Amino acid sequence: MHTFFIAVFSLFSLISLKAQQFLPDWQPGMLDIHHISTGRGNAAFIIFPDSTTLLIDAGEISDTHPRTLSPRNSALRPDTSRSAAEWIVDYVRQFHPSKQTPRLDYAWITHFHDDHFGEWDETRPTSRFGNYVLTGITTVGEHLPIGLLLDRGAHYPINLRDEPFQKQNENDDYHIVQTLLNYWRFIDFQKPRGLRHDSIRVGASDQLQLRYRPEAYPNFKVRNVVSGGRIWTGYGEKDAFARYKRDEYPGENPLSSGLKISFGAFDYFSGGDLSGIDEMGGADWNSMEALIAPVVGPVDVATLNHHGNRDSQSPYYVRTLRPQVWVQQGWSSDHPGEEVLRRLTSEKLYPGPRDLFTTDMLQANIQVIGEKIERSYRNLHGHVLIRVTEGGASFRVYVLNDFSRTREIIATYGPYRSR
Repeated sequence: MHTFFIAVFSLFSLISLKAQQFLPDWQPGMLDIHHISTGRGNAAFIIFPDSTTLLIDAGEISDTHPRTLSPRNSALRPDTSRSAAEWIVDYVRQFHPSKQTPRLDYAWITHFHDDHFGEWDETRPTSRFGNYVLTGITTVGEHLPIGLLLDRGAHYPINLRDEPFQKQNENDDYHIVQTLLNYWRFIDFQKPRGLRHDSIRVGASDQLQLRYRPEAYPNFKVRNVVSGGRIWTGYGEKDAFARYKRDEYPGENPLSSGLKISFGAFDYFSGGDLSGIDEMGGADWNSMEALIAPVVGPVDVATLNHHGNRDSQSPYYVRTLRPQVWVQQGWSSDHPGEEVLRRLTSEKLYPGPRDLFTTDMLQANIQVIGEKIERSYRNLHGHVLIRVTEGGASFRVYVLNDFSRTREIIATYGPYRSR
């Protein structure tokens, strides 16, 4: 059964490639949300209805880790001729609304993990312009001007710049201290050249704005829901509460930033590596997922928190958001956990159809989880684009070929009516 499914999918992909169906260009009034498949972490390129651009994350885990090049992780996509971040740049250039002078109005780093903002290691090339190496977001910023770079901040709940934190973590296997120092050098170098840098203001709906024609789309809004362990209450622009006390460091995942994009009737949520299941496998009612769910509310599309790892998508969170489409930004045999997939597809948690898409599904998952993968997912690999039209009234999902440098359409789904 598995072999037949993969063979049919491969045949369909070849037929689509032969037809060479390419994505129609973005047009004013569209909201495009591209989930980019590189095999090395998360990256999402978003074009707002007035052509304002946003990049969420620029993940680039290092090839120096034995696991990275093993069957437990995805292969670099589309090939190894460039780094993951260079492929992100190439993708943005292909689909940017201003192909002649592409730039990013905004870049948003959900949290400081390698698969979300890059990883320093001894093999990384040095910038031609400044005293920093190229990995993840620093590579992106080397090639594409960034207007405003936002992250969760470095000073709460602990100060990442303090010596005690850096001493304690300087031998971390994933080089968090070295990568942070490199990231800050990049920012210091780029600031005199036009880069603005700020911490995400939880609760704000004016930090990510339409830059070019805001008056044309009054029904468009981006709300900063959560960041650095602080959660919007659902009231006002600055009303937030803290989950963690000062000097309490739970690790980076619970400090992830999340945003909600609304365009007319359409709603989308992306929450980095937040989670909602405790270490014993039970739903944690004091988790970040449980705390943010009421203020996020029902949406049309949501990304899987923590890539669909087994500590995420608690029953309460799934029931509250109840999207029509789930998008998994996967690169590991941990994505998804079988129990996560059961919750996502359960009509006991919420009724009605829902479609699952992934940037990559490893053979290990297909073999272990079995036919539930075939029944649940619309695709097994590809860039996953959500294209919202008609003032937010409807949307389609395009799967683009992540093994191809020209990124032809593999399949199209919809239209879905926004709710």
